[in-house]
Amino acid sequence: MNRSIRISALSVLTLFAGLFSAQANHHKDGHADRVFEYRVYTVNPGKMPNLLARFRDHTCGIFERLGAENIGYWVEMEPADGEEPKLHYIIAHPSKEASTEFWAAFRVDAEWKAASEASTADGKIVKKVDKTFMAPTDFSAIK
Repeated sequence: MNRSIRISALSVLTLFAGLFSAQANHHKDGHADRVFEYRVYTVNPGKMPNLLARFRDHTCGIFERLGAENIGYWVEMEPADGEEPKLHYIIAHPSKEASTEFWAAFRVDAEWKAASEASTADGKIVKKVDKTFMAPTDFSAIK
């Protein structure tokens, strides 16, 4: 990911941070139990509409049902020359351990498997997934 895209994505997070007021339990060292998972999906050419439809119609609801909180979803407005736009999103988990359990449940979820199979009938959608786990600072507007 190039520097300008990373800065833009973090700017988006900062912009939307004030919209959320959920509080986390903090340890004495300031570390929060709640974690935020930032993901970036690089898609195959022409497949962004398929990916967005899958998230809109299936994935976001499955995430919530399985215990993740949908924080926000964004598509790059100005992708690098010659590149497809990427989908950036943030979900929250009660803890890092909960995120591990969440993804294990997600991978075997029958609704997810059906949605994935249907959406990839015309070819693979996602080329690459990058992920980062983040903990809020003690001065973050979103915790």
